[in-house]
Amino acid sequence: MNSQNDNIVSIKNVSKTYTVFDHNVQSIPKQVFNFLGWGKARKIKVLDSVYLEINQGDFIGIIGKNGSGKTTLMHMISGAIRPDKGGSVKRKGSFIRLSLGMGFNPELSARQNVFLNASILGVSLAEIRKQFGQIIEFAELETFADTQLKFFSTGMRARLAFAVAVQVSTDLLLMDEFFGGVGDESFKQKAQKVFDQSLLKDKTVVLISHNMETIRKYCNRVFVIMSGRVIEFDNATEAIQFYRANSTILDPIQENTSDVLDP
Repeated sequence: MNSQNDNIVSIKNVSKTYTVFDHNVQSIPKQVFNFLGWGKARKIKVLDSVYLEINQGDFIGIIGKNGSGKTTLMHMISGAIRPDKGGSVKRKGSFIRLSLGMGFNPELSARQNVFLNASILGVSLAEIRKQFGQIIEFAELETFADTQLKFFSTGMRARLAFAVAVQVSTDLLLMDEFFGGVGDESFKQKAQKVFDQSLLKDKTVVLISHNMETIRKYCNRVFVIMSGRVIEFDNATEAIQFYRANSTILDPIQENTSDVLDP
């Protein structure tokens, strides 16, 4: 059993409630009322009384239907979203969040985005200058270093995000539908090798994914989110079986808010 000192993330009594205004209002007065915040609203509890601990060295998988609250939980861990009153989220050490967007500015060049994101992640400017050539070469974007990202394909952005992450030393790696889907086939093979040999070494990983084979292969613990509740499993296969057996159950949160809260 892990001691409390091994906890890198501690989540206690965490709930998250969103206020949602309906958009199918026909009359102009009602549209104005909604715009001003005076219209009728619904409160949707996306997460409900969640208690979790993530230990150093864990590879955590998070699975659930679209809109179930997976990304909300990830944002809670990163500190981007605060829980409702009474909830507590504590995190130790540094972290990096990998997603296909990764906070890049499309108006900036690849070079500028590398410097911006790496500096935000705590890398010194001197170190970024030293590593920039390796980053851009690994991403296979040498001829596009000074091109604005708005002209990049999704795969090119993903390669750049991955290349930055490879060079950053961090304690906690948060991956939102990023793992194993980076670039074309040749780049995927190169990325997979780096994942297995260095990127995941000595790190705690939290992964959101709909790819059950990836969850089964890498995760030693899995959180299944259903109707705002988080069910924890120490066996990935059991978690997947449970999720598939219950995935036909209508989730009112997902039904009402999947396009608003947690894409």
